[in-house]
Amino acid sequence: MPLHDRGRPGPRAGLSLESSPAQRLSPVKTDEEPAGQWTLPPDLEEAALNIYERLLQELDTPRLARMQPSEAEEAVREAARREVEALLPDLPSPTREQVVRRISWEVLGLGPLEPLLSDPEITEIMVNAPDLVFIERGGKLRRVPVRFRDAAHIMRIVQRILAPLGRHVDEASPMVDARLPDGSRVNIIVPPLCPRSPVITIRRFRERRFSLDELVALGSMPAALAQLLAAAVRARANILISGGTGSGKTTLLSALAAHIPEEERIITIEDPIELRLHREHVIQLEARPPGIEGRGEVTQRDLLRNALRMRPDRIIVGEVRGPEAFDMLNAMNTGHEGSLSTIHANSVEDALHRLENMVLMAGFDLPLRAVREQVASALHLVVQVARLADGRRRVVQVMEVLGMEGDQVSRQEIYRWRQTGVDASGRILGHDEVAPLRPRLAERLEAAGLGDAVSALMAMAEEVEAWR
Repeated sequence: MPLHDRGRPGPRAGLSLESSPAQRLSPVKTDEEPAGQWTLPPDLEEAALNIYERLLQELDTPRLARMQPSEAEEAVREAARREVEALLPDLPSPTREQVVRRISWEVLGLGPLEPLLSDPEITEIMVNAPDLVFIERGGKLRRVPVRFRDAAHIMRIVQRILAPLGRHVDEASPMVDARLPDGSRVNIIVPPLCPRSPVITIRRFRERRFSLDELVALGSMPAALAQLLAAAVRARANILISGGTGSGKTTLLSALAAHIPEEERIITIEDPIELRLHREHVIQLEARPPGIEGRGEVTQRDLLRNALRMRPDRIIVGEVRGPEAFDMLNAMNTGHEGSLSTIHANSVEDALHRLENMVLMAGFDLPLRAVREQVASALHLVVQVARLADGRRRVVQVMEVLGMEGDQVSRQEIYRWRQTGVDASGRILGHDEVAPLRPRLAERLEAAGLGDAVSALMAMAEEVEAWR
């Protein structure tokens, strides 16, 4: 398949192929299959790498870098095919094409990672060592028979990921975050911090975001709750999404952001960019780490302060994790309602406590009560998401922030999902519970003409399990 059909840019003019991965090449099937799905037999794998090294000496890489992606792929495959036919003349034609494809991955792509990156069902790729590679599919981790030749091979792929971004990693700076051209998030850590081998972790994202309706169909939340959350977004409620790693925070954030009116100007602040908001009036800002000399850092807090001067209707902070929390709450309290963000926390209570601590990190000598008053006046809803033991992600709690009660932030549950057991297949069982109390948010929704969402939730409260 031509490179330009795979959705990734090809080699850039002026860059060698070693520093510019091409697009995904020749996708593999997504069914569970033996090692042949992922890699060649060891002897052919070694032969492919040897031919790759020969080709580097023979190919006119500057000329290839100036070609269109499809032309570059065809040129590499043709050269690889000649070498394979000369060195491995007895190979059957299908196997020969597999070797040619493997060589083209090494020249134009990300080597052994290419078949994994071509599989849309894989959400995480973890390279722990040359012979130890794991993936996550359907919420479950499993080892795959993908191999690198050695640690130097991994480092070559690492440099190919980083070079187009102008970033680097070495013993002096052994950790780096990056992203692939398709938006996948990459974390790399190298020796001496991980003595055995460089480690690559890739978090992948769907080409198309989930809608709230799709999340309901997947069992991530009931329809009445989805209707309430969508109405809260349209009514400009400030919403914080809380959850652990891989629990679906960004997925839910993207689904909720789709309900912001099209005419509104959105500014997103992320580190790195993950959100995919397919709309016209959105500005995406990305934090920048310091350069080699230790200068040039731009933090999320810097971006948030600048965003306030960009006439935003909505501000979305991909994940609040530091002193930018102070500026975010300030913005919510001073005319920038309807903001959305996520936070790493295991419960709603933990999320609120973490938010308080982050505000204190801003360096202002504020009393704790003043911080809590700011949190209480800024937030309307906190949504807790979790990844269940069977790999599914779902909303497990929605809490409404009411204000202050004494020295504490007052809040009440609107919804929770209660786990009740596990069936014979390992699927987690549970049921929905809805508070019989009318949410205080109802007044805001009704004023915006969205009272039907409250009625739907109250009707659900009468149908589901009694609140305990």
